[in-house]
Amino acid sequence: MKCIIVEGPQGCGKTTLVNYLRENIPASNLYRLSGEKDKTIKGKEKSKKMYLALLKYMQELEDTDINLIFDRTFFTEQVYSKLGYKEYDFTDVYEILLDKLGNLKYDIYYFSLYLKDINEYNTRIKRQHHNYQDFSALNSSNQQDMYHSLIPMIEALPNTKVFEIAMDDFDKAYQEIDKILDITIHKY
Repeated sequence: MKCIIVEGPQGCGKTTLVNYLRENIPASNLYRLSGEKDKTIKGKEKSKKMYLALLKYMQELEDTDINLIFDRTFFTEQVYSKLGYKEYDFTDVYEILLDKLGNLKYDIYYFSLYLKDINEYNTRIKRQHHNYQDFSALNSSNQQDMYHSLIPMIEALPNTKVFEIAMDDFDKAYQEIDKILDITIHKY
């Protein structure tokens, strides 16, 4: 049973990738998470409550045959707080959540997506719908660096494999991920 966590900056291709994974991994549930829009200290408590409940839910599913695919989790909350998008530091909660994640009985695959050509963010991040954070190539580039900085602590978790995947070319990225996850159904 796999727990697949897909993280990365706005515009890197997370939605496209998780849709692909959901369609090609049998017995999988896809969860698209949105962080708490309250950027005040009250938002920190709301986020803590939400992510602790999520980890409890994941623990309750440990003995099923369902693979879990996440489009963002609490890693984004940590990145956004570290970049100053939130009025609070999330590190104390992040470390608790990270520890709880490491104690789950899943094969955890953490995919940190990025773009080699950061100028590509300019063409990918044009959005017209609700945003909790401004979309810009500069913001995405800063987020990319911050996600990368989280990797050493994530790699230390038991049952966790970390992969940094360049999403500049979707077909190449899918081929790489297919090998990692042993996906045999191809939709290129």
